[in-house]
Amino acid sequence: MKIILPDGSVQEAEDELRAIRHTASHVLAQAVKRLYPDAKLAIGPAIDDGFYYDFDREGGFTPEDLEKLEAEMVKIVKENLPVKPFVLPRAEAVRFMEEKGEPYKVELIEDLPEEETISFYQQGEFVDLCAGPHIMYTKGVKAFKLTSIAGAYWRGSEKNKMLTRIYGTAFANKTDLESYLTMMEEAKKRDHRKLGKELGLFMFAEEGPGFPFFLPKGMTLKNTLIDYWREIHYRDGYQEVSTPIILSRKLWENSGHWDHYKDNMYTTVIDEEDYAVKPMNCPGGMLVYKNQPHSYRDLPLKVGELGLVHRHEKSGQLHGLMRVRCFTQDDAHIFMRDDQIEDQIKGVTKLINEVYTQFGFEYFVELSTRPEDSMGSDEDWEMATNGLRKALEDMGLDYIVNEGDGAFYGPKIDFHLRDSLGRTWQCGTIQLDFQMPQRFDLEYTAEDGSKKRPIMIHRVCFGSIERFIGILIEHFAGKFPVWLAPVQVKVIPVSEKSMDYATGVYEKLKASGIRTELDHKDEKVGYKIRQAQLEKVPYMLVLGEKEAAEGAITVRSRDKGDLGAAGLDAFIEDIKKMIETKEK
Repeated sequence: MKIILPDGSVQEAEDELRAIRHTASHVLAQAVKRLYPDAKLAIGPAIDDGFYYDFDREGGFTPEDLEKLEAEMVKIVKENLPVKPFVLPRAEAVRFMEEKGEPYKVELIEDLPEEETISFYQQGEFVDLCAGPHIMYTKGVKAFKLTSIAGAYWRGSEKNKMLTRIYGTAFANKTDLESYLTMMEEAKKRDHRKLGKELGLFMFAEEGPGFPFFLPKGMTLKNTLIDYWREIHYRDGYQEVSTPIILSRKLWENSGHWDHYKDNMYTTVIDEEDYAVKPMNCPGGMLVYKNQPHSYRDLPLKVGELGLVHRHEKSGQLHGLMRVRCFTQDDAHIFMRDDQIEDQIKGVTKLINEVYTQFGFEYFVELSTRPEDSMGSDEDWEMATNGLRKALEDMGLDYIVNEGDGAFYGPKIDFHLRDSLGRTWQCGTIQLDFQMPQRFDLEYTAEDGSKKRPIMIHRVCFGSIERFIGILIEHFAGKFPVWLAPVQVKVIPVSEKSMDYATGVYEKLKASGIRTELDHKDEKVGYKIRQAQLEKVPYMLVLGEKEAAEGAITVRSRDKGDLGAAGLDAFIEDIKKMIETKEK
């Protein structure tokens, strides 16, 4: 397929799908203007999984409106309108959009750099301000679907008017579209917000938007993850610390966060001095290192922290556990000598690989380089970037270079895991930092007695534990493996006559360290089994008079159904083995 650029030139599409989706957003806007002429146009880009367009219309849009718009879009596609670019001088472009009654487009033009000409695209009677590229005819938009409606502030600012955003997706053919829509339906069933409520894992309250509350079963899941984290970190020589949540502004100025991250920080005043709630654990970790002198023999020094951090996210960006305002970061800082950089990066990479493999995730790696808003010398940045690159290449890991997306204090390796639906999530990261040890004047005594500056690694495995839990819920569709499941076994007495026996079984399971619940409700056994199935409990023990008389159990599996009779002791050993080996 060919695409057309603003200057009218034609080229083979390097990203055909993006061009199709961009054109689909224009087809949507054209349909809106045909059916609702008073609607004002804002912006309509292609995005990773489709496209959207923002509109200003009194009363917004309804799901019924989406059906009408889709039908009108089909007509526009069938008309096979040519998509033609043209340019106008800046002043004429402003007048052109003023005459069309499009104030948002006028504002966009006025905010563009001082260019002599402004590019537009036209299809039939519809014209839009746009930098392109697009496909050449509307008939190329063969497979599309409008998917949802949301609110969106103009230009992302809460100070501006709330517009209506219509989301859609488009593909090169209907087969790909159907596959995507099927995946989206499955994703809805797996939505961690829905399952989190149904399974009693977490909640949100009006009194704290973006601040998650973990319920008892959710805390069991969270603590199980933390126990696993502590197990593998203790094995790998990490020491755990805890640093304060609130620290002085002076600390954040020294770390660079006050200049580079202040808009995302919560601040307060204590004894007439400015303080900030920590958005990151790193500066506290610097103070821990400085607490006592260090020798070259102490390095590498691996310091881990499960630190609660707070970040001011805009309300429109909040999304369940995936985007919150406070979360637990499984941080660690490794202080090391120059000659230890490569080995330590390899060690962290192996640890992150172990974690993701444990949960059944595939992943890919990105090397993110120096951003514009950075601090430090060119020499330090080059040394740090080359150190990360060499470690990846020595390990034979394929990676993508993500230019300009490093942290302000250093380059980083990001790990993007792929879940069971094929979606990707950025979780683990390794950041090599020459800057903070300098800013905090960290030292160690070298072998010759001189004072030297350590280099440090910032790294996380889970990233945000809250976000990782959200990903796990959707990855497993709430059906956690036995070792992770908040309730591992549900004991179900058939009737009151077998309650005493069921209680004894329940107590023995608990004493064996197995997370167990006893269903003592006065309901029929079929109801109890269905309820346990909905709660996604891995195993159910159905106990009646027969089992009580024989001292046996009847086992039912969440995934395999009825497994028949078994001995309780053998069952307990099997479950304990699954927990110990963290069987998937």
